[in-house]
Amino acid sequence: MSSSDVVVIGYDGSEAADRAVREAGGLLSGHPALVVVVWKAGLGWELVELPATSIGLPPAQIDVRTAVEIDQAMAERAQKLAEQGARLAREAGFEADGLAVAEDVDTPIAETIVSVARDREAAAIVVGAHGHGRLSEVILGGTSREVIRRADCPVVVVRER
Repeated sequence: MSSSDVVVIGYDGSEAADRAVREAGGLLSGHPALVVVVWKAGLGWELVELPATSIGLPPAQIDVRTAVEIDQAMAERAQKLAEQGARLAREAGFEADGLAVAEDVDTPIAETIVSVARDREAAAIVVGAHGHGRLSEVILGGTSREVIRRADCPVVVVRER
């Protein structure tokens, strides 16, 4: 199979993401898949710089070591999630690998998923959609909506039940 046969699966470990992997397996099994988990590098540093008084709490003492530990923990969790998603994708019929991607805290997750898909010349992107309701989606936006808007390839969105 060529690299353009790859299916990029955006995965966050939620029920919606699990369902998306299973449903996509019924449609696209046999293709190679790359299960992508995006984590926010530098979030620990953001917490160090966050003035606790701005959120109504007394000033917190977060040191540099704690910021590094937060980032390391997030990276490890993302890698475990990517491996979990890849196992689930293999059970669904994909030839799957997991990939944890560190991204800047200000970069939208959808942008990173689409960027990975472009880099891999993906045949499709698969994402799960959480049932947040119409008002929440208008106010907050949605990763699945942004992936659809930004993607150059077909996008399979599987809604949470």
